[in-house]
Amino acid sequence: MKTQFDIDTVVEKGIIQNELDYDRALIADRKLRLLAKDNPYFKSLRKKLRSIIEIYESSEWKDVEKIDQHKLIESEKAERAAEEERKFLETRKNAIRTRLKEFDLTQENLALLLGHKSKTYMSELMNGIKPFTLRDLTIISWVLKIEIKLLVPVFLSNEDQIKVKEAAIQLANPKLKISRKNKIVI
Repeated sequence: MKTQFDIDTVVEKGIIQNELDYDRALIADRKLRLLAKDNPYFKSLRKKLRSIIEIYESSEWKDVEKIDQHKLIESEKAERAAEEERKFLETRKNAIRTRLKEFDLTQENLALLLGHKSKTYMSELMNGIKPFTLRDLTIISWVLKIEIKLLVPVFLSNEDQIKVKEAAIQLANPKLKISRKNKIVI
């Protein structure tokens, strides 16, 4: 499920390919700024990410002549989508932390329950730097008694919404209708 930004993938590729990943990278950079104070790994990761962000900005936004209305609209949509994802991740993190406190558990205890050994990795998961697996989220729901809908993102990127709408139109099934708000209604 590609509803969450994975910094390692972007750093590995060395390139940001679209506005949504650009806005996701900016949010990740802000998160890494806080984490980098205490951890050299996050400091190094942030440095690499910032370099990739700068390359994208100089490629896509430096030449004012190339910035048209379409580009601005695309940027605005991507910014809203990235912010929606950020809010979701923050809400999920708070829900998990609240339940951990209620059960007198620590993040390290949760890592043990999930089968993760690295404290850094668990921090990356909790802070949305790396995506949880569906298995991790299922275990968290099961053990901490958190509704799965609070843990698993149920929104689609604008790109995925368009693809689903186009496929639904091709199906021409009268029982399958697309609402005006880009949501599928069955």
